[in-house]
Amino acid sequence: MTGRYDRIRDTLLAAFKPAHLEIIDESDRHAGHAHRLGAPEAAETHYRVVLISDAFAGQPRIARSRKVHEVLQAEFKSGLHALSLGLKTPQEAAASAAES
Repeated sequence: MTGRYDRIRDTLLAAFKPAHLEIIDESDRHAGHAHRLGAPEAAETHYRVVLISDAFAGQPRIARSRKVHEVLQAEFKSGLHALSLGLKTPQEAAASAAES
């Protein structure tokens, strides 16, 4: 059986063809919280995603976030509880890197 991390990765790769994709499982930082939600203690419930894709060009932040949540709807229905999102176009990512 494929784990949630792999399903999230595969779904985001297919939907957004990213220039960069980083997925960090932060569930261990929320173990007690997830357990209160009825998830097993080691459940994959909280992730941070950094996604850089041309698919976000011309879209405001809220539209980008909604699209990611939309493509991951099956994961939310099966126990994914929270996503922390960093969504940029390649141009925005380059500009942020130049400012650093």
